[in-house]
Amino acid sequence: MAKSPIDYILKPVNRFIHREYTGGIVLFISVVIAIIWANSSWGESYHDLWETHFTVNFNGHGLDQPLHVWINDGLMALFFFVIGLELKREFMAGELSTAKKASLPMIAALGGMIVPALIYLLANMGSDSTKGWGIPMATDIAFALGLLSLAGRHIPSSVKVFLSALAVADDLGAVLVIAFFYTAQIAWAPLIVAGIFLVVLAVGNILGIRSIFFYLIIGIAVWVGFLFSGVHATIAGVLVAFTIPARTKINESEFAEKTKIHLEEFEEQIPLNSSLTTPEQHDIIQSIKKRCLDAETPLQKIEDKLHPWVAFVIMPLFALSNAGIIIHGDFFSSLGNPVSIGIIAGLLAGKFIGVFSFTWLAVRLKLSDLPEGANWMHVSGVAVLAGVGFTMSLFVTGLAFTNPLYTDQAKYGILTASFVAGVAGILLLKLSKRSRSHVLKD
Repeated sequence: MAKSPIDYILKPVNRFIHREYTGGIVLFISVVIAIIWANSSWGESYHDLWETHFTVNFNGHGLDQPLHVWINDGLMALFFFVIGLELKREFMAGELSTAKKASLPMIAALGGMIVPALIYLLANMGSDSTKGWGIPMATDIAFALGLLSLAGRHIPSSVKVFLSALAVADDLGAVLVIAFFYTAQIAWAPLIVAGIFLVVLAVGNILGIRSIFFYLIIGIAVWVGFLFSGVHATIAGVLVAFTIPARTKINESEFAEKTKIHLEEFEEQIPLNSSLTTPEQHDIIQSIKKRCLDAETPLQKIEDKLHPWVAFVIMPLFALSNAGIIIHGDFFSSLGNPVSIGIIAGLLAGKFIGVFSFTWLAVRLKLSDLPEGANWMHVSGVAVLAGVGFTMSLFVTGLAFTNPLYTDQAKYGILTASFVAGVAGILLLKLSKRSRSHVLKD
């Protein structure tokens, strides 16, 4: 196939974008830029930028919020929407689709949420900072998978699947925690309106509406309803995602058979021997395109289209606007506060103990099996990498604290723990060897 000059220019860009670790690299660069910017002589411009107000009017009813709020409540709703799409796909045909598949990552994720939260509460007992208990519960899937890919090619693919499923289950837990424990006072009228629009989306799915435009417009209405209700608007993203159709209009065999017929018809046509096609060929191409659309689910189509925007625009913007902490000369001594200690201990010790011990118990009690080709060193590495909590931990920080002091202390803890967990996780996995799965003996 002939390639145009732009194809050669974009080829390395496309190759970079589609590598599994690139999202983590871009996220890391955004964190570094935010910290350098906030601590430079232009630090004031950093804070001024994110406090710039933007107003959107709806028939006289306006939303006037700083830029960082638009990112945290608006763009991050798209982030949670993609998480919702991913959860639905995994529940329908992925690593969470059966009890056998879902048991190990779900059990491991449960341990990785309970133990860090308890450690944080112990460190902050008797203080008004206890509300931050949800911060060390999260795992950043982009960072964790990016770091896993750097650990070496000897890591079994099943380990990557296990970490992915664990992070997805962890995201589900984080969504539930935000919905039930980090929701302000509820205004029922807008919430009921949002619920009605959700029902409209669900009915549209049942009726077979596959228009992305339909789900986009009604989905925005749901988001606005949640925004005015007091329930965090990002929850709307997950709920809307679960209404997106995930069924094809034709099955695999029918698609293959009819496409083959179209291709045979195309080959029978007399070509024009030019850059154009004949009207008959054009009609056949359109028929093939229609078959392709019928064989593609709206859920997978939307997820595929939004993933680059989330990985390379939304998450980096979120990191850029939230990671700009001021680092003083006494940075390490400033970590000696209950909030930072609770988060560091929760993400490092809590995540490791929770994920590893719950995985061991699940295997020991024969509730689950270790991933094929994985050993306990692999599990240890995954348990440590689960302590990279960056994106979701920062997000929960914004919901948990209004006190700037606690917010900064939490960010200190998140950045420190995530860095240590990332380095330690890679080292552990590099030391691991592919071997047959086995259970720890007494």
